[in-house]
Amino acid sequence: MAQNMLALQDIVKIFNRGTQDEKRALDGLSLVVTEGEFITIIGSNGAGKSTLLNVVAGTYPPDEGAIHLDGADVTSDPDYARARHLARVFQDPTMGTAASMTIEENLCLAELRGKRRELKWGVTGFRRERYRDMLKVLELGLEDRLKDKVGLLSGGQRQSLALLMTILTLPRLLLLDEHTAALDPQTAAKVMSLTDQMIRDHTLTTLMVTHNMNQALDYGSRVIMLHQGRLQLDMGAEEKARLSVSEVVAKFGKSLKDETLLATEC
Repeated sequence: MAQNMLALQDIVKIFNRGTQDEKRALDGLSLVVTEGEFITIIGSNGAGKSTLLNVVAGTYPPDEGAIHLDGADVTSDPDYARARHLARVFQDPTMGTAASMTIEENLCLAELRGKRRELKWGVTGFRRERYRDMLKVLELGLEDRLKDKVGLLSGGQRQSLALLMTILTLPRLLLLDEHTAALDPQTAAKVMSLTDQMIRDHTLTTLMVTHNMNQALDYGSRVIMLHQGRLQLDMGAEEKARLSVSEVVAKFGKSLKDETLLATEC
């Protein structure tokens, strides 16, 4: 029986409390994610999707509620403490990599994250060959550019590299925050296919925020929808496989006001 990897209980997050700009981003949200689940998260702008990932990652502390990660209460743990257990890929391809460092240096930093470093740490010959083999999987030719600065890469190449960097540590929980939204459609499709392959190969527990309804229905074992900081929809693999984008919009259109969501039917 699968174990619970993440449990959120009655999470409340309020921004600008007590002012005219007060915003209740998460409103008593509860969610249980079992080990190995790949959950896609949809909802209109302001529904609480990114706030949810930030609360899970420890970027924002919850105002109320409890968070358990891999059986431990991490409600009060800062983001750097939770980084030992989770990895995150952002929408901006530049955020997950260091532009001034080489490809192999970025991979080495990712591999050594959370480990004790000594004066001898660095890119050894053994690591270099392993990185070359791993990069071949991307089919982007990066295995022959190990000493190139990451800042020279395209957005799709950097995002693919960021994904590979997260896999190096095999995180207990992977957070994907609209990680294909800044890419052109062809590159986004390739990165999404690569994402799905890596998640399947390593059975990674994953939360993926997306504005693309096709992605939400085509990928993952479960889809949830947030609306005004609350869980409005929770569908398993069989149920979502029977629905089309237009059917979801017809049923929940009032909660899907974002034009990007409504325009992704092929």
